[in-house]
Amino acid sequence: MTTIAHWIDGLAHTGAGTRTSPVHDPATGAVTGEVTMATTADVDDAVAAARSAFATWRDTSLTGRSAILFAFRELVNRHADDLAALITAEHGKVLSDARGEVQRGLEVVEFACGIPNLLTGDYSDQVSRDVDSWSFRQPLGVVAGITPFNFPAMVPMWMYPVAIACGNTFVLKPSERDPSVNLRVAELWQEAGLPDGVFNVVQGDKDAVDAICDHPDVAAVSFVGSTPIARSIHARATANGKRVQALGGAKNHAIVLPDADLDFASDHLAAAAFGSAGERCMAISATVAVGSAGDRLVEWVDRKAAAVRVGPGTDPASGMGPVITAAARDRIVDLVDSGARQGARVTTDGRGLVVAGHEDGFFVGPTVLDDVTTEMDVYTEEIFGPVLSVLRADTVDEAIALVNANPYGNGTAVFTNDGGAARHFVRNVDVGMVGINVPVPVPMAWHSFGGWKDSLIGDSKVHGAEGVAFYTRAKAVTARWPSIAAFEAASLDMPTAT
Repeated sequence: MTTIAHWIDGLAHTGAGTRTSPVHDPATGAVTGEVTMATTADVDDAVAAARSAFATWRDTSLTGRSAILFAFRELVNRHADDLAALITAEHGKVLSDARGEVQRGLEVVEFACGIPNLLTGDYSDQVSRDVDSWSFRQPLGVVAGITPFNFPAMVPMWMYPVAIACGNTFVLKPSERDPSVNLRVAELWQEAGLPDGVFNVVQGDKDAVDAICDHPDVAAVSFVGSTPIARSIHARATANGKRVQALGGAKNHAIVLPDADLDFASDHLAAAAFGSAGERCMAISATVAVGSAGDRLVEWVDRKAAAVRVGPGTDPASGMGPVITAAARDRIVDLVDSGARQGARVTTDGRGLVVAGHEDGFFVGPTVLDDVTTEMDVYTEEIFGPVLSVLRADTVDEAIALVNANPYGNGTAVFTNDGGAARHFVRNVDVGMVGINVPVPVPMAWHSFGGWKDSLIGDSKVHGAEGVAFYTRAKAVTARWPSIAAFEAASLDMPTAT
């Protein structure tokens, strides 16, 4: 039985607490390890280490920081298969998907490697007679990340590369369900030459989260998870004077117009709904078929759902692995049951799926429900599983109104060959990230990630330019170097540019 500890000030740290939580292999149901739950004292130790390291890290040159980022990038790339294996062992997603997660995280590391360009300031000469003015950005200090189970490598990589490149030090609280990958990441940071204390990992649950939100030396908190928890963290941390990025839940829609290529659309819808067992904040969980597209689309989607091979993530033949826990599996099945009771037609049924040789694994097969309405539980709840609900609309505008009425606004997509209809959709849908024939429109690292409405609490997105702005604060300087000959007496009036 493996004991999974913290990483504080460059060392594995068993912590002060005695509480642990089991870590499972979702494909077998077996307990493979015990993760140590951090106490407030453990969080204090991590923050103290980060605070001490900040004093020197903030003064490290931009080129020095970039050199370490580049070295870290090379190490992550070299060990990508090892990191993917750790993800699959504790999350359950198939290895190819885990490798893709690492790659998308690496894109943010590569973005952060350009920090000298990203932190250029502004300079204005002669704003007044013999007066110059300039602005630049400085790091905040100790910042923290609280991240979910569904992307144990990628989502933290949306945060700490940018924060560290900007000169901050970082305390990460990953999900206790799949905690191991970030300990390996910490080792790679150390191998890359990052000074001890700049990157720290505390394992744990709500106790650790509350300690981070309350700690007076933590300047900012980044969070990705469910909307209720995002609201709670945002309220608690901002009440304690911290900056907060808080990304919440999602109910992502794709609308399919009658002119769309249904073979193409259904193929991508199935991938977006069932990839990673639907445990993605950008998964498509609701499809709105417009006009005559409905019946034909369901036939195509059913065909694609039936072709998905479900099995352990380590099997190269598996297209989809298990969900994260037995409780998650049971909740997904209950919601599908509820949809059937409330009048939806289950056209592809993944309930009761048993994978040979993995009978105790947490498996749910791809599931499609047709004739779903907006009042059904299967629509109103964020399922976070391999379930695709199909709704109907008569027109594009009716479909847009349906999407806009949903409280979430994370991601959406339109499938069509009509450029005018696509443009109309993009301009009128109230969602933060939009795809045109792209069902999972996760922006590249140099654009910022984040939704609208209940999918983003506050207004700060992650990575990209907004990430740099979040992890720094601007300082404006106005300077005069007077000579005795040109000396003028000071005035009590408001200074003006004359």
